Amino acid sequence: MTIRKKLGSAFLVLVIVVGCSTQNTEPTQRDQHVKILLDWTPNTNHTGLYVARDKGYFSEEGLKVDIILPGSGAVDALVAKGEVEFGVSAQEAVTFARTEGLPIVSIGAIVQNNTSGFASPIEKQLTRPKHLEGKTYGGWGSPIEEATLRALMSKDGGDVKKVRQIQVGNSDFFTATQKDIDFMWIYYGWTGIEAQLRGMDMNMIWLNAYDDALDYYTPVIVTNEDRIKNDPQTVRAFMRAVSRGYDFAIQNPSAAAETLIAAHPDLNAALVRKSAQWLSTRYAARAPQWGIQKKEVWERYAQWLRDAGAMQKPFEAERAFTNAFLPTPKLEGTP
Repeated sequence: MTIRKKLGSAFLVLVIVVGCSTQNTEPTQRDQHVKILLDWTPNTNHTGLYVARDKGYFSEEGLKVDIILPGSGAVDALVAKGEVEFGVSAQEAVTFARTEGLPIVSIGAIVQNNTSGFASPIEKQLTRPKHLEGKTYGGWGSPIEEATLRALMSKDGGDVKKVRQIQVGNSDFFTATQKDIDFMWIYYGWTGIEAQLRGMDMNMIWLNAYDDALDYYTPVIVTNEDRIKNDPQTVRAFMRAVSRGYDFAIQNPSAAAETLIAAHPDLNAALVRKSAQWLSTRYAARAPQWGIQKKEVWERYAQWLRDAGAMQKPFEAERAFTNAFLPTPKLEGTP
């Protein structure tokens, strides 16, 4: 799975909202209908959502949840406008979206550590950012890509202007790199595992291997500030069910994989099963619970972007995320 476009303005004082929302224990309206928009085609990053839906966790919370496949619109923009209640995004997308004024908030980290990076077939010998000079990158046309490549390469003595960038949209990594694309941005937990199954050797320029600041949260679940302010009980009910779904995927990866396969029989079942095992130890990693986010992770990444000249606009980390809607909030972002 290649990293997909995610961007999206404005802000309400979230600290006040969070403080109020944690005191509200009203149940959600029975059979309340909400939607969550995926960032990419269904894969094991989304397993907990399908478990929550198909094992009845959402129903137990009084919710009827539609899991929507991505279309032409950016997740963050659609969530910000309220066209969908929730979405799957990533910290890098939320960071840039907030600087553009989009009122989106990350309410849970799906994976604790950044398992993404720039991948290429091993014969291309791209083992460090400077090696990307003179090569062709296949992306989706987001400013996030340009900023990340520029920042990463500049710290390794490379020049992003020497990278040819082509928009390939949803093109498959294996097909694209057999043609005119040298490297793409992927999640190892899906595309990397598929490469293993194919017996294909590839190089990964892991983002978090070059700087701790790049070990950020990706993907994340987002909603908007108006929903947090005006309907906190629904947000809380949704996240209770989602947390149960990912806890199940952590503890029972084989059964969780079968749930995703049953929901989407067209997926490569062997890939789903192996990926589910790989991610089961990474969804929460060493965090005290699934979904937790730390302010320092958000601040560190934003500062890295500033230092690299990739972001100039103001960014307030404490307004970009909250732990308040997790079942037992324990860290930053809670009252």
